[in-house]
Amino acid sequence: MAVKKAVEYRATGRRKTAVARVRLALGVGKMRVNGKDAVDYFPTDSMRGYIEQPFEISDTSKRYDVMVNVCGGGPMGQAGAIRHGISRALIQADPELKAALKDAGCLTRDSREKERKKPGQPGARKRFQFSKR
Repeated sequence: MAVKKAVEYRATGRRKTAVARVRLALGVGKMRVNGKDAVDYFPTDSMRGYIEQPFEISDTSKRYDVMVNVCGGGPMGQAGAIRHGISRALIQADPELKAALKDAGCLTRDSREKERKKPGQPGARKRFQFSKR
């Protein structure tokens, strides 16, 4: 007798230097980030709202449980990576959501990275004060 495996959708999201591996499974809307509840991992409502944006756009907020492993970057970069990964996983679950998520900008990988510091200068763009004499 074969055991039926639960349907699971996996996707990767990226933002700055953060990488999020997202797993969506049918459930009641629980979200775990690195083994913690999302409310504990992201303390502010704005970050949690940013992460839940793909579910609000697609009207699937209480349909999936989300398990995320995220590393690198800071809290806002990690939130952006999770949002990107959830959007990509939702498309695997239901390809008809692609147009709505794309119009909202959830599928675009935000490619802005930190610019490198230049040699002989204090920062990426900052210069030492110029002295004529």
